[in-house]
Amino acid sequence: MEIAVQDAAGAALAIAGGADRLELCQALEMGGITPSLGILESVFAAVDPALVNVLVRPRGGGFVYDADEVAVVAADIAACVARGAGGVVVGALDADGGLDRDTLRRWRDAAAGATVTFHRAIDAAADPAAVFDALLAEDVDRVLTSGGAPRSVDGIPALRDFVERAAGTLEVQAGGGVQPGDIAALRAAGVDAVHLSARTRAGSASPSGPGGGATGHDATSAAIVAAAVAAARG
Repeated sequence: MEIAVQDAAGAALAIAGGADRLELCQALEMGGITPSLGILESVFAAVDPALVNVLVRPRGGGFVYDADEVAVVAADIAACVARGAGGVVVGALDADGGLDRDTLRRWRDAAAGATVTFHRAIDAAADPAAVFDALLAEDVDRVLTSGGAPRSVDGIPALRDFVERAAGTLEVQAGGGVQPGDIAALRAAGVDAVHLSARTRAGSASPSGPGGGATGHDATSAAIVAAAVAAARG
């Protein structure tokens, strides 16, 4: 059970609630981007850094990156690993919607032995199954995927196929719109792990408006974490 969190409070709550590991990011509403150094260090002070996989994504708006962006991600990966991160979460496609192998290899080298998860860029690929096979050849540790569907529970046939293709050589982690009530079906599909954000809204009474974004902000829900962990262990 992996919980996506955005701050130290959420990280501590998720681990206390029974999560096995965390994905740390910012801006989950846009699919997640690289967390700031301050957030990274506060989370690492709150929980064991070895339990944290850091999303390293320089921006929203797809997964095709130029040379400058690739270099920024490589530097961020090295910085996260140097501070003790257990792993990083990355993904890159080429202009044709296939796996950007050269970029992945550069980032894997920058991870210097930390685990590498290829994220839901696979679900935006022209042929997710072909990208999955390429990832098997590239020796990544984990693939986070919804099976190409908007929600993982709707991608179960593809998830089953990925599990069969992997044959235990990498971890298939279901993620994408997961609710606690979906987890039994995902487990039955044979996936190795499940990923969800367990988000609720907080701060809705705080002033907001032009220049301030939407009312309220994301927070990790102890109740959702508990329900998800119970379903995963059931």
